[in-house]
Amino acid sequence: MRITTWNVNGFRAALRKGFADHLSDISPDILLLQEIRVLPEQLDEEWRSPAGWHVVWHPAERKGYSGTAIWSRIPFDVATTGASESDADDEGRLVTVSVEGLTVSSVYLPSGSSKPERQSVKEDWMARFRPWADTSVNSQPVIFGGDLNIAHTEQDIFYAKANQKTSGFLPHEREWLGELLDSGWHDLAREHFGDVQGPYSWWSNRGRARELDRGWRIDYLVANAAARERFVSATIHREGGLTVSDHAPVSVDLKD
Repeated sequence: MRITTWNVNGFRAALRKGFADHLSDISPDILLLQEIRVLPEQLDEEWRSPAGWHVVWHPAERKGYSGTAIWSRIPFDVATTGASESDADDEGRLVTVSVEGLTVSSVYLPSGSSKPERQSVKEDWMARFRPWADTSVNSQPVIFGGDLNIAHTEQDIFYAKANQKTSGFLPHEREWLGELLDSGWHDLAREHFGDVQGPYSWWSNRGRARELDRGWRIDYLVANAAARERFVSATIHREGGLTVSDHAPVSVDLKD
């Protein structure tokens, strides 16, 4: 089974830029999307309910903003949104399905880079997400994936020293992610690639960052111990994927 996470930076724009061709090349069984920025009713039927896929959309209430979705080749049993039953999740940040005994979630943490108010929203969402993660870590196999908008260590960002005070690499954000991983979750791409710089999953459109591979690794697939037992390998699809979005798709392959 292949699970792929991809921040598409606007689903309708991604379609115009070749999303379908790259999806065919990557060939996931389960696709986790973030930043869809679309309501299902704004899509043609071909993409609202694509042939061969079982789809749940979780758009933001605000049009043209945020939102997540999960596409699965395998029928899923349950679809829930938000971090708890009482979590309205009006920005469409978390959607979860159950597929043949595996719980899979698409997660999109807010970015705090635009202004201080958004950093506060990000930190509030981090606080809401942690209890969900704590509840899930010791349960049946669970994988969550998505754009967490945090580079965990200096290996996950090219300009570490220059970004110590930048949202996405703030010390307390990195500590939050580190504590989450230390609680029993596994960063599958890091475990696959090992003790190396990168590989990155997002690059700025400025300063030849893509060309020079000066990026951030902020897109993750994270497994609890029960799901980690099925892990085989991880891939970051830089080639091709970056023609669609400023994020590269990230995949993990699992034993069936």
